[in-house]
Amino acid sequence: MTTSKQSTTSADTRPAPVISVIGTGYLGATHAAAMAEMGFETIGVDVDPAKLAALSAGQVPFYEPGLPELITKHVATGRLRFTASIAEAVAAADVHFVCVGTPQKAGSHAANLAYVESATRGVAENLTHPGLIVGKSTVPVGTAARLRRIVAESTPAGIDAELVWNPEFLREGKAVEDTLHPDRLVWGGASEAADAVIREVYAAPISEGTPVITTDLATAELVKVSANAFLATKISFINAISEMCAITGADVSTLSDALGHDDRIGRKFLNAGLGFGGGCLPKDIRALMHRANELGAGRVVGLMQQVDEINMGQRQRVIDMAIESAGGSVLNRRVAVVGAAFKPMTDDVRDSPALNVAAALHLRGAQVTLWDPEAMETARRSFPTLTYAGSMVEAIEGADLVLVLTEWDEIVEADPVALAAVVGQRVVIDARNCLPADAWVRAGWTVRSLGRPAPVAGAAPSVAAGATDTLATAR
Repeated sequence: MTTSKQSTTSADTRPAPVISVIGTGYLGATHAAAMAEMGFETIGVDVDPAKLAALSAGQVPFYEPGLPELITKHVATGRLRFTASIAEAVAAADVHFVCVGTPQKAGSHAANLAYVESATRGVAENLTHPGLIVGKSTVPVGTAARLRRIVAESTPAGIDAELVWNPEFLREGKAVEDTLHPDRLVWGGASEAADAVIREVYAAPISEGTPVITTDLATAELVKVSANAFLATKISFINAISEMCAITGADVSTLSDALGHDDRIGRKFLNAGLGFGGGCLPKDIRALMHRANELGAGRVVGLMQQVDEINMGQRQRVIDMAIESAGGSVLNRRVAVVGAAFKPMTDDVRDSPALNVAAALHLRGAQVTLWDPEAMETARRSFPTLTYAGSMVEAIEGADLVLVLTEWDEIVEADPVALAAVVGQRVVIDARNCLPADAWVRAGWTVRSLGRPAPVAGAAPSVAAGATDTLATAR
């Protein structure tokens, strides 16, 4: 495959490919900035003029550490620009990354592929010279083969085009690092010529020793959803075990530590608690379930259904724990919720267990006051009827019950003595098993967790340092 209209030159004097990135949401904006950082002239494409103007000014419409600085840097260097014209971008570029969303369809577990199909067709129709279309969106297996037919039907006569699949493995909060220094690179369906182009695009991480796995289209599509399904299964497994721990008096955190020393298992994603959320794991396992059902892979359907049900059940466990801690009803009780994002280091509240629990308690009549270091505005847009505080102290002031629902460092490292001085009742539900429970108990708090031994109430009359009540197995 050949390329043209390229911008910079490499050591062997061949001009480097120009990159277009279709879609400038979470994945696309990060990928475009990283391509510019790797030295490529890059053009981001989106249909939203307001988003394009913000990105051109270095303003990212979501929280991702390091991304605004990277975008600002390369808008200034001239290697990164944004446009609403897919025709302009495609005419200027040689490699076209499709990075649009595949949200869950309304009323179905299936993925909505309309954006991927539209973006791919848009690239193909506007090709003016040979182009490589690289899909990065998370899609059900079989999608890329269908997209190849769309490319074949839509590409102008006499223009060579090829579509391959290159899944992303980004972690929110670490997306820039994961793009620049990935733990593996996977692509499928590439011809020898296309393989050479992709290796040129990813030359920097490959030179660092990043493993490269080349495969067929179907395997490349399945790698991403299988990775997310496995991580979701691991979380739901430990949450299922946490129920047994709660019944028997065992400590799920100690159990997880012991399991984690087995290098076949590992400690990551074995933190029992409120469960997973966000824009990837929930919709990806449901899309996998739907596609597996279409293909007749019943075992996958059954497994993913159990994973999803266990995860959603964790939210109800926390709601029930809150009601019990409030004496059987949260009606008119002041409940402080600290944490709204589905995990720390992001402002993403899509399918957030924390926000779901907060809203459920509000619907049961609680006076819910919420605080999160970064997700206040996104939470407010989703649930404007909740009360939002300007600080953790403000949220907790006068509360009858405190719920820790996202494990931000600011929350984990908060001073329980200072908080005890302003709260109404010193009762905290640690739904992420993240607090230093012994310190909180010494400060006079009753600490309740998921899958850990029954808490020992702190000394209510005093929050002075030196109080001796502790949890027997505190972290």
